[in-house]
Amino acid sequence: MEVSKMHNPSGAPPRLLSRVYWHFFHSNSGWPSACYSYSRYIPEHDLQNGTHYTMTNGGGVSSSTHLLDLLDEPIPGVGTYDDFHTIDWVREKCKDRERHRRINSKKKESAWELSKSLYDAWSGWLVVTLTGLASGALAGLIDIAADWMADLKEGICMTAFWFNHEQCCWRSDEATFEERDKCPQWNTWADLIIGQAEGPGSYIMNYIMYIFWALSFAFLAVSLVKVFAPYACGSGIPEIKTILSGFIIRGYLGKWTLMIKTVTLVLAVASGLSLGKEGPLVHVACCCGNIFSYLFPKYSTNEAKKREVLSAASAAGVSVAFGAPIGGVLFSLEEVSYYFPLKTLWRSFFAALVAAFILRSINPFGNSRLVLFYVEYHTPWYLFELIPFILLGVFGGLWGAFFIRANIAWCRRRKTTKFGKYPVLEVIVVAAITAVVAFPNPYTRFNTSQLIKELFTDCGPLESSSLCDYRNDMNASNIVDDIPDRPAGNGVYSAIWQLGLALVFKIVMTVFTFGIKVPSGLFIPSMAIGAIAGRIVGIAVEQLAYYHHDWFIFKQWCEVGADCITPGLYAMVGAAACLGGVTRMTVSLVVIVFELTGGLEYIVPLMAAVMTSKWVGDAFGREGIYESHIRLNGYPFLDAKEEFTHTTLARDVMRPRRSDPPLAVLTQDNMTVDDIESLINETSYNGFPVIMSKESQRLVGFALRRDLTLAIENARKKQEGIVGSSRVCFAQHTPSLPAESPRPLKLRSILDMSPFTVTDHTPMEIVVDIFRKLGLRQCLVTHNGRLLGIITKKDILRHMAQMANHDPESIMFN
Repeated sequence: MEVSKMHNPSGAPPRLLSRVYWHFFHSNSGWPSACYSYSRYIPEHDLQNGTHYTMTNGGGVSSSTHLLDLLDEPIPGVGTYDDFHTIDWVREKCKDRERHRRINSKKKESAWELSKSLYDAWSGWLVVTLTGLASGALAGLIDIAADWMADLKEGICMTAFWFNHEQCCWRSDEATFEERDKCPQWNTWADLIIGQAEGPGSYIMNYIMYIFWALSFAFLAVSLVKVFAPYACGSGIPEIKTILSGFIIRGYLGKWTLMIKTVTLVLAVASGLSLGKEGPLVHVACCCGNIFSYLFPKYSTNEAKKREVLSAASAAGVSVAFGAPIGGVLFSLEEVSYYFPLKTLWRSFFAALVAAFILRSINPFGNSRLVLFYVEYHTPWYLFELIPFILLGVFGGLWGAFFIRANIAWCRRRKTTKFGKYPVLEVIVVAAITAVVAFPNPYTRFNTSQLIKELFTDCGPLESSSLCDYRNDMNASNIVDDIPDRPAGNGVYSAIWQLGLALVFKIVMTVFTFGIKVPSGLFIPSMAIGAIAGRIVGIAVEQLAYYHHDWFIFKQWCEVGADCITPGLYAMVGAAACLGGVTRMTVSLVVIVFELTGGLEYIVPLMAAVMTSKWVGDAFGREGIYESHIRLNGYPFLDAKEEFTHTTLARDVMRPRRSDPPLAVLTQDNMTVDDIESLINETSYNGFPVIMSKESQRLVGFALRRDLTLAIENARKKQEGIVGSSRVCFAQHTPSLPAESPRPLKLRSILDMSPFTVTDHTPMEIVVDIFRKLGLRQCLVTHNGRLLGIITKKDILRHMAQMANHDPESIMFN
């Protein structure tokens, strides 16, 4: 049987058949109701060279019949996936449709079957509800614990040790408004150890204790990660993007990873390292979603359906990280999800809503808000201010390009040198340098979230920060606003110098911190860098408008005695620009920052800065930090946003090449069990095309190495007469054999009768788009029905890397 006839009964030529598939991929009908492209699983493990990657995806109605045959007599282990392999999206969707049809066909038989049908229908909402509840509760716990432990570096509340610094002084009657953070109930370590609250001795003792606690927290965090859950380190977003694209990483979303990530995230943030908890919170939420999905058979037995839950969990993670439910949904859609149907959109929205509600109920910051640095501005922005906003966007793009290149270079050096063999030492060194340099500067000693809050805050009458140390102009005759623009005082100039040093410190330390073996997010450090730069620019523009209000750029809209410039708004715009430059997010980032401020009128400045940062960053490289780390780690991730513009054909990429040995194949009815076992033992290929004969090379189907091994083992145990000399038959009818021959082994049920094929003249642009649209891992290459070779997902990634002048052998997970 020729391949073209298997796929197209009308006998259309193979090249026309590719166009038929092309139309299907671009249709709006979604997955085919008849499971037109059902396929069997093939692991994508690159054990030797890529010559014989025998991994295919199938299409055809006949495959659905074989799926039913397989379900009638299931072979233990068939249909599951090994670690570091890719799922078969099409087969998983077909399994789910078959399960759904089976449940619907039985729901009218009895009340019990009807209740099972209702439970199955509502299980999706139940699992995202549980995920949202757990994500919100864990985020609240992490926020409270991290704030308390961060303040523990400086002192302790003697009346109630579980209170942080701010909570300790809330009920004190002796705290003054100007020094609201000082109260008798709060004791610094110098007070407790040497009995001095002021002076050089007190400063040195507090300095030593700050370093001691920072090193203790960092050492405990990296030790727990190394011993109990190595997957708990890092941000987690690059791996989650890879998992959502269909890759299997066992244990990455398990219960041990969840527990250790939660504990060590608190320790890492409290240690004062230049990292944040927002990215790891997405990992924590996905762990919750993965664990709860095992309570529902609909998701526990189907990897594609499970990834719908993980997409909703990602939205819940961002929702509690930034207090931005809508931004969380858009983040999941724009940044991490590979397959995002409409029902996943609604469930993501619901999960983000539940998580935000739980976090708001816990109220971890005591301000009745979802985030610490929630602010509201009351001064409108003016058209002229788009110029400094765009300049901040340029700065954000330059920062993003610099950070990505510098961080990837350092991480590559860590992976390729002996330095990477000592992760505990690296964390201790980075924590020590961070603590030693950070303590003298109040803006680096702050918890990073508190620093962002300080920079975002507008200078009102109740603010006592040095950033708000303005001189009151008593001679001003025309006071328009309650708090007009005023000349900067000594405290503001001193703060600018300290912020400048803090900016350099944050830039350098973030490069070396992101990627160390503790939970480390990038959102907050990037926002802090942008907020520092934005606040400095905002103060500069504010003073320029005050001293030169008669300039034509200010004269039309900034009156004398009016509050024209809001430096906190510049900090917010700068934070968005820098985060956009690093991650290359656009829509979701604008919505997240907008939800932080609650002001519709600032969307245009945010959009201008974020788009500018993306354009500037893309000029130096189109990959964001997460895509760069995916490529650095060699994950098999085919980015849907990356364009393929080359003119190569399928025959240029397929394996085997001319210099390679021929493709290892099976024949449909003239091989024995010993022959197949010998081929399996002598090769490391993950599957074998089945052909009619070595002479014809006509394709019959595809058999997986895993399925072959399991089927033969199962037959030896349960079927009598199966021996090494038994003939293996993949055909529908067993050929006539001599009477004395042993019983043949029929393996047609494990054969994919319609593996996905393209012709050797198919443009690679179409092949790449097919892989992206259907989430394929491989397809066979034929010419007039004769098997020529195979193209796998890794072959495409290698080819794209080679076309981009990158190392093609870096596309290998290790």
